[in-house]
Amino acid sequence: MTQPSEQRRLAAIVFTDVVGYSAIAQRDDALALELLEEHREILRALFAQFNGTEIKTIGDAFMVEFPSALNAANCAVEIQRALAKRNHDVAQDRQLEVRIGIHIGDVVHREGDVYGDGVNIASRIQPLAQSGGICISVDVERQIHNAFGQRLEKIAPTDLKNIQLPMDLFRVVLPWEKTKRVPAAPQKPRAWKMSILALSILLIAVALWSWRSHSHVTPASKSVAVLPFVNMSADKENEYLSDGMTEDLCTALTQVKGLHVPARTSSFAFKGKTEDIRKVGEQLNVATVLEGSVSKAGNKLRITAQLINVADGFHLWAQNYDRDMTDILQIRSDISRQVVDALKVQLGVEETQRLTKPPTEASEAYQIYLLGRYEFNTYSEAGFNKAVEHFRRALDIDPHFALAGAGLAEVFNLIAYWNFAPPDAAFPQAKAAAERALKLDPNLAEAHSALGFVTYEYEWRHADAERELAEAVRLNPKSADARLWYAEFLIFMNRFPESRAQLDRARESDPLSVRYLVDLATWYWFQRQIDPALAELQKAITLDPDNAVTQHFIAYVLLKANRVSEAVAHVQRAIELDGAHTPDQLADLKRTFETQGAPAFFRKQAQLAQQLNASGKYRSPLLIALAYTAAGDNNEALTWLEKAVEMHAAWLPELKLEPTYDALRNDPRFVAMVRKVNL
Repeated sequence: MTQPSEQRRLAAIVFTDVVGYSAIAQRDDALALELLEEHREILRALFAQFNGTEIKTIGDAFMVEFPSALNAANCAVEIQRALAKRNHDVAQDRQLEVRIGIHIGDVVHREGDVYGDGVNIASRIQPLAQSGGICISVDVERQIHNAFGQRLEKIAPTDLKNIQLPMDLFRVVLPWEKTKRVPAAPQKPRAWKMSILALSILLIAVALWSWRSHSHVTPASKSVAVLPFVNMSADKENEYLSDGMTEDLCTALTQVKGLHVPARTSSFAFKGKTEDIRKVGEQLNVATVLEGSVSKAGNKLRITAQLINVADGFHLWAQNYDRDMTDILQIRSDISRQVVDALKVQLGVEETQRLTKPPTEASEAYQIYLLGRYEFNTYSEAGFNKAVEHFRRALDIDPHFALAGAGLAEVFNLIAYWNFAPPDAAFPQAKAAAERALKLDPNLAEAHSALGFVTYEYEWRHADAERELAEAVRLNPKSADARLWYAEFLIFMNRFPESRAQLDRARESDPLSVRYLVDLATWYWFQRQIDPALAELQKAITLDPDNAVTQHFIAYVLLKANRVSEAVAHVQRAIELDGAHTPDQLADLKRTFETQGAPAFFRKQAQLAQQLNASGKYRSPLLIALAYTAAGDNNEALTWLEKAVEMHAAWLPELKLEPTYDALRNDPRFVAMVRKVNL
């Protein structure tokens, strides 16, 4: 027997219902029918404007599907705006008011109807809206709060019929709403007043207990955030020591089983700030913080460190180290061990060795390695190139320094991925450095991640790459970086549920990570979920406005959303950050958009990139192809993509799913390229 075909997807579902329609129909059946038709005419015109698809009409109610939560919410606002204008000069008995409920979730299309939690929950939310109002679920709020033009007001968690758990809901505060005065309650006898007071106190106590129990995740007792050590040296150039010590302690403590340690990225969000220790603990979900300072004068080194209990501010352990620079490795190991002892974490034999054994016996190599990490973390072309020099010097001093080899592999990967050098000039060196590091230390998670990355990004050997990336996660499951490298690969391989699981675990270790936000945006973007992708990218740019790659990324998402002027502005910002073009070229680019429009702007961008290539400054053919795609020059785009495939340029594993290429997807040349990249 043939089963009915089904289509499952994520969608925003809107339910509308006319307030008091049954009463109108009982009073005046002809008027009710007239108002019903007028109501349907108004709403249907607005559904079409916001890409809504009417699923069904049930009496005076509509069920409508939208491709995004933002479209659904904006449509709901316009419906209420249109009805408010209509009601302004209409007699009371002819007024039309509707309640609207919105939820986003999985829906199943079957035989012309739609089913699923997205539908069920939206239908339960709609009756909770005020007359003339809009009620939305917390899932909708998460997706629209950065892009929505109206204020949202949280209402109490609500039990919905046939929905297992209470749900947080929000109401949309509409600009034309009038504040409604609540009539004063009649005076009650004193005994009633006392009873109500007692009941109120009891309810407040219960609510407070519930809020504390459910609104805050209690941090694990064995958890520590390593805050950025302060550089107390007279020479500010010694900041690499304080930053490097912080990062290295994060890395070392992350490998201790049973100890939760937020990643470097989240810890460094507090650099240069004087946040209350309790706020830090709350944001990073830790019970303790490790903070300190580093001071270097000549060959003398002073390091202070203290472990503080977040709940009461008491010191659990503190120590001053006045040593020579040659003792820096011993200090690093001692601090790590003291933290573990103070938190009473039980260590196995292997963990004890891993924690106390320094990554190198040469203190000079270690100092130079820290300098390399400092430059690496600037995420700039100059910083990457300096990091290469420092990691190589560290390896010259100690050829057995596996961690420096992994750092060298990672920086070469990013030089190629960020298109600062041709792929054949950087990726093979990344592979060689990663393989060398793994010969020295087969259990080094960072080296497995680096090797996995170059294996799929440059060599297109996806199965081999996955083995390396998965091994990195196995070796250090608390490493946010290892999980994010693996998550990115899974996205490109069209394995979204597995990728989301890795992203969620990465966020546990790195809750304030900009990279996590960009990866989450990619997860949405490759599934054609434009609004949530934009929301995550806007957060990322707020936290890191000077990242050219993110600026380019959001530009192409905005183009897909038909927000062309904003897209062009972000491309201009990305080109400015790149620093490769003269002020005259930047001015000419801006003038091109103003006088000739977006297609001419993107053609000009592609031409400028080709000029850079001609002058010896590498610009990826894939970036040129993207610009021509945005300009609508599909033949040019395909030609430059073929050049990118020929040289194994970065970003090609994204070829199969990248929405920007949708206009090229059915061309035989494009299909052939997808096959060449083993997708």
